[in-house]
Order: sequence, then structure tokens, then C-alpha cells
Amino acid sequence: MGKITVVGMGPGTLDFMTIKSLETLKASPVVLLRTARHPVVKPLEDLGCRFESYDGFYEQHETFDEVYEAIAEDLLKRAQKEDVVYAVPGSPFVAENTVERLIELAPSRGIDLDFVHGTSFLDAMIHTLKIDPVAGLSILDAFKIESTEIVQTMDQLILQVYDQAIASMVKLRLMSFYPDDHEILIVRAAGIPGEERVKRIPLYQLDWPAHLGDLDHLTSLWIPRIDVRHDHRYRFSELVEIMKKLRDVNGCPWDRKQTHQSLRQYLIEEAYEVVDTIDNDDLPALEEELGDVLLQVVFHSEIAAENGYFDVTDVISGICRKLIHRHPHVFGALSVEDADEVVANWEQIKREEKAIESVTEAMKQLPMALPSTLRAYKAQKKAAGVGFDWPDVEGAFEKIHEEIDELLEEMRAEVRNEEKISGELGDLLFAVINVSRFLKVNPEMALNKTTEKFIRRFQAIEESEPAKDRGLENLSLEEMDNLWNRAKINDL
Repeated sequence: MGKITVVGMGPGTLDFMTIKSLETLKASPVVLLRTARHPVVKPLEDLGCRFESYDGFYEQHETFDEVYEAIAEDLLKRAQKEDVVYAVPGSPFVAENTVERLIELAPSRGIDLDFVHGTSFLDAMIHTLKIDPVAGLSILDAFKIESTEIVQTMDQLILQVYDQAIASMVKLRLMSFYPDDHEILIVRAAGIPGEERVKRIPLYQLDWPAHLGDLDHLTSLWIPRIDVRHDHRYRFSELVEIMKKLRDVNGCPWDRKQTHQSLRQYLIEEAYEVVDTIDNDDLPALEEELGDVLLQVVFHSEIAAENGYFDVTDVISGICRKLIHRHPHVFGALSVEDADEVVANWEQIKREEKAIESVTEAMKQLPMALPSTLRAYKAQKKAAGVGFDWPDVEGAFEKIHEEIDELLEEMRAEVRNEEKISGELGDLLFAVINVSRFLKVNPEMALNKTTEKFIRRFQAIEESEPAKDRGLENLSLEEMDNLWNRAKINDL
């Protein structure tokens, strides 16, 4: 078995190379390069170094991940027979995917790895821009920027911005977080005398033709941070910090005195306001109302954290674990046929998680704070899940008629019993909700829509000419009924 020695070639000049890396490359009969497209290769060849490169692999494979995998496999195969020296740009441990693959695979193949330090492009970048990264620096891969969190309050260094297509993708992503005219730096060939260029431009110009000559395999972007007071896109962690400050000793007196109990009403109100914006198809308002609900989540989490129970990270971790566990067809090997099977699996997993051993126990766990229509709907659904149900909706309709008769009987009794009347009315409402379940209609939403319809039609009565002339209270029931029917015809 051989050994693979990975050598860092530095950012692009002999001046940035370490003595050991230079000696290792000169002593090797042949050095394998991830790419020969590196400024230091020619000077090293002039010193007598002999190279073979993997540049051809980039043409043979469709994705960079496939290229890096193939390079790692080839190196491991060669090392089965002899020692191998493999050289990479910069440092072996900075933005070098092939090295990550070697570290992962080599132990199981019985191959030893050795590393010779090389100055990373970060050192050259810091030297060129004369900045201190200690205050916070985020290093991003342009290829992954669409799925990467952007932290505007930290400097950003973005790698692999080598052509117009990549520049356009990066620009569009960054413009969601920074002002369009935010000044950024295009840095090409940092630390390489005669080739180094630093250009300051507004963000919106990044993919303009005038700057394409600065984009190649040696180009990175430097995105200066934005002051927290700037009108930028805030992140979730900043919301948490704002809440901490509001609850601090020197924070807001109102926020400091709130408890879980005092905030209860606001959470309910905000949830209803979200539903209202959805019903009205008002997306700008929905954005705002979802923020208000999110505030309540952060508020309650901060109160709990102050008392040592849990914090917002625990809340997020809990829901992430729940989603993963309850979606084995996505995160596991389970196969499902349709959405109904997904729901059935969800309920089964939920019962197992909560150690619910009976349907009755599941019903008892339905929150009392739920609107009574929804609590009834869910209880009926759980009973139906084990077969306690009408064979079809006709049976549910017949039950409504039965409950109407029983209610009328109590109302006509010689001795009026308010408790029995209330019970029979509840039975009737429960039966109506059962029909809504059969029809897969949310009873709360259906009743709310009908209430809105009632208000609109009554408004038409109140704003009618007879009501304005004589006063609403002076109209007869027959007149109001006619006006109601007119509003109904007008589809109000």
C-alpha cells in the first residue's frame, strides 16, 4: 500500500509557498495536479517539477461533485500500488472538495494520508484587502449560494465566481439581502504580482459586460457587511436578539412584565388575523401577520429560556425532529401511494410518539381551546378511523332529522328544561358537523363564510332606500325579507 501526500501550492506565486511544500514537489518524480490552471504551475515547471493534471476529468463529467469523486477514486487506486503526491491550489483544507473525499475514503481503503501546508487564498485575500477577519467572515461557494444563509452583518467572501452566469445567479441572490447599490469588491488573482486586480462596483453591475473580463477561475467577491441599523433583510437570529434586548433589564417595561398567560390572547388573535388575510387573499397582509405570529413564538420561547425550561433553538429542533420522524416516506425508506396514506402514517406515528393507547385517549388530548366546531370534527374523525361511522353521508343526514325532532320535542314539553334543550341543540350541531366531515368541508370556515354573507346581505337591507327614508326599525319584517331576497338575487 502506498501513501498520498497532499501538498498546498498557495494562492499563486512562489513567494506564498512554504519551503516544505516546494521541496516536496521538487523531490517527487511526478506530481498529480487537480488543475494545471494555476499561476504557480509554470514557475514550478521552470524549477524542474513534473506534473500531470486532472483537467481532463472536468470534460468527462457533468457536475463538479462527479469530478471530485472521480479524482479521489483515481488517487486512491494509484496509491494501492505506489506513493502519490497530489497538489492543490491554496491550502489542502480550504475549499478543497477532493481532499474532503480523500479524508473520508482513505481509512477504509488502508491508505495513509499526509499533508504539507500551503498558504490559502484567504491569506492572500486578507493581505490584498488589508482586513481583519476576526470580527466575522462568512466564506461561501457561489454554486451553493441559493441554499446558503446570508448574514449581512458579517463580511462575505464568495468563491468560484468565474463567469457571467454564475455572477448573475450570485447577484440576484445578494440583491434579496443588500441594497442594489451596495458596494462590493471583485478581487482577481489576489496576491499575484502583475495579475492582481481589485475593482469596486455597485452590486447591480456585477454581471454587466464591462466587468466580465475580471471573472475567471481566480476571481472571488468580497461583500462588506451592513450595519445592523441599516434597513436590511433581518435574519431569524436577529429577531431573537431583539426580543432578548426588549426583555432585558434596560429593555421595554411592557415586554418585560409579560408572561405566557398574559400573551395567550395575543397568540389567538394573531392566528385569527393570519386566517383572515388568507381568506381575503391578501398576500402583503399575510406577510405582516405571519411576522406577528412568529413574534409570539419567539416571545414565549424567550420567557421559557429565562426560566430555564427551553429556548427557541429547542423549539426549532423539536419541530425539525418531528417533521423528519413523521415523514419516513421522504427521509426514510417507507413507500406511500397517496396523500391519504401519508395522513394515516402521520396519525399512527403521532400516537406512538405520545404513547396513546386508545382512541378515547386521543380524543381527550384534543385541546379544549380549539373552536368547538373543530374539536367535534376531529373527535368524529378519530372515531371514524376505527370504523365507528355511518356507511355514507345519508346516515349522517338522517341523524340531523332525528336530532331536530328530539330538540322540538324538548321545546314543546309542558315543563321547559333548559339543560335538556341545550343538550339537544348540541346534539343537533354535532350531527351537522358530522355531515361537514363526510363532505370534507371545514365547519369553522363554512360557518364563518355564511356569517360574512349574512353581514353583507344585512348591510344591503340597511343601505336600501326604504331603510334610509323611514329608518330600519320602521320597516316591517315582510319588507326586510323582500330586501333580503333582492340582495340574495344580486349574489351578495
